[in-house]
Amino acid sequence: MLRVSNISVDYGATRVVDDFSLQLAADEIVMLVGPTGCGKTTILQAIAGLVPIATGSVALNDWSASPARPVPTEKRNVGMVFQDFALFPHLSVEQNVAFRLDDPAPAQHWLERLGLAALRRARPERLSGGQKQRVALARALAHGPALMLLDEPLSNLDAALKDSLRWEIRNALKAAGVPAIWVTHDQQEALSVGDRLGILRDGRLQQLDTPQRCYTLPHNRFVAGFLGEASFLPARLRAGRAVTALGEVPASAVDDASGEVELLVRPDDCSMTTAGNAGAGNGEVRSLSYEGGSWLYTVALDDGAAIQVRTSHESRIDSGSRVTLQLTSTHPLAAYANGSAGAPG
Repeated sequence: MLRVSNISVDYGATRVVDDFSLQLAADEIVMLVGPTGCGKTTILQAIAGLVPIATGSVALNDWSASPARPVPTEKRNVGMVFQDFALFPHLSVEQNVAFRLDDPAPAQHWLERLGLAALRRARPERLSGGQKQRVALARALAHGPALMLLDEPLSNLDAALKDSLRWEIRNALKAAGVPAIWVTHDQQEALSVGDRLGILRDGRLQQLDTPQRCYTLPHNRFVAGFLGEASFLPARLRAGRAVTALGEVPASAVDDASGEVELLVRPDDCSMTTAGNAGAGNGEVRSLSYEGGSWLYTVALDDGAAIQVRTSHESRIDSGSRVTLQLTSTHPLAAYANGSAGAPG
């Protein structure tokens, strides 16, 4: 089991990772997300021993590293997959995967498992981006790592390929029984692939939980906004329900919020219909964006709040139209104390 305990990393006088802790179960995949420069890649490098830690410790199976007792990278049994593939251009696929292996059997297993057997003689320049990433993954897994670290492994691939390859990578990690930390900027990738999700801001972990709980019950407004479109609606909590200008819905108080609160509303938590007459309805469409399978609207409510709403691609409502919004959520929405929803947490 991986145990990362209160590690901090400094670049000169700047602390880029601050008091980060994490434990991984035997075959668990944890996704790390956050803005550029928040410390995601540095955390992977610290766990791999590529950068020194200023405080805390990292332990995996039979080794434990700390500032006073560093453990070199080659002694950590950690596999890494990068966005730039890092393949040897002069070696074939098979030679890349089997590099420095005494027993070729694991290489042959992963060549077959990842659909690379027919390409075993090919050099990297003949491969597509997806094939190169499979080779990089096969090479890492063939060496039997106790932990896998993946740094934006799909960022250089097109959208259609990313969608299928993310599941190939997840299935391969699960088949190998290897725990993994996977850094990504892709929201859909983060929410769909990992067993748990960690959200970072300025080197500090904001929340670590299942993707569903991070999305539906964010610890603070930063997490809510980072993981998708977020609107906040004035509400009053009463016996587990939130009373708003758009109706009454179930609610979950964050940090014991009570009384007057701010309710997190996602675009799919509302319904919207045209109001017809100029003075009817409770809001006006200010902007709309076509998403392919849906439309995303920003609606200015008559009470001053702005709400984002998503509807089917079949129903377009023009900007300036009067509309009626209603909360339709049947699951509890997160409620924050007034003023606390903007705190970093």
